Amino acid sequence: MKILVTRKIPKIGITKLQNFSDDIIINWEERNLTSEELYEKSKNVDAMLTMLANRIDSRLLKSNNNLKVVANYAVGYNNIDIEAATQYDVVVTNTPDVLTETTADLAWALIMAITRRVVESDKYTRQGLFQGWAPNLLCGSDVNGKCLGIIGAGRIGQATARRAAGFNMDLLYYSRRRKENFEAETMARSVSLQYLLKNSDIVSLHVPLTDETKYLIDSRELRIMKDSAYLINTSRGPVVNENELVQALKNNKIAGAALDVYENEPGIHPELVVLPNVVLTPHIGSATKSTRNKMAALAADSIISVLSGEKPDNIVNPQVYGKN
Repeated sequence: MKILVTRKIPKIGITKLQNFSDDIIINWEERNLTSEELYEKSKNVDAMLTMLANRIDSRLLKSNNNLKVVANYAVGYNNIDIEAATQYDVVVTNTPDVLTETTADLAWALIMAITRRVVESDKYTRQGLFQGWAPNLLCGSDVNGKCLGIIGAGRIGQATARRAAGFNMDLLYYSRRRKENFEAETMARSVSLQYLLKNSDIVSLHVPLTDETKYLIDSRELRIMKDSAYLINTSRGPVVNENELVQALKNNKIAGAALDVYENEPGIHPELVVLPNVVLTPHIGSATKSTRNKMAALAADSIISVLSGEKPDNIVNPQVYGKN
């Protein structure tokens, strides 16, 4: 079995694949493959372990009659044409669950960093500007007792919300479906998107990228938010219209934003980079050694399962099996 790994992953995943097959192609470079490189390297492979940055489109899927599985090294899979994969009997898997708590931790790191002006304070101190305590020095905003609005109450959204208990926060959430167990556990209230935006002090995004969620946060939504509110995005960049976010930040329509993902990733809107009321991280939501190891192992196991004739647990398009 011939397997393509489009970028170096933790050793545990590579070892699992090498123990299964002696025909492994690995991109050892510290960069993503270009579209044409990906297309050429994927010819005649039986499996691909891909990154979120790899576009797996209909052209690629159609060109390879051997391809049986694409294991995405991410919980998201908006980089893959799922309809085409199903059409061509290619199983698509992702890495859910293993990164839930880690990503929720980062959401809270961003919440605390932006509300308490941690990045600004660090820069101020390193520049030698600290001359002692002062009454008005880099005052931020309280988190304790405030209202947290969760947009998208899936695994990560719920995990982020649970952490609010230690801060005595009111919880609002907006989701396609009510989550009654989640409500009972956290006292969170299911509300409309408009109500959540209008009443939350911190708005945290946890939705997948779909046609419906692209620009879910646009000029209208930013106008609804409190001018003292903060926007946190650890989901997908295009969920937020960055041009409109920049205008809202520049005009103090909202107090600040903390982002781990970007609309045109890895490109970042140049004005976001220079605004003081923004915290930026380089898509590190799942970036702990433990979690990345688990993701590598899960993606490798998914490939091994499919190539061994077994059905993986974390399948994105189970319709493939229904066709057979």
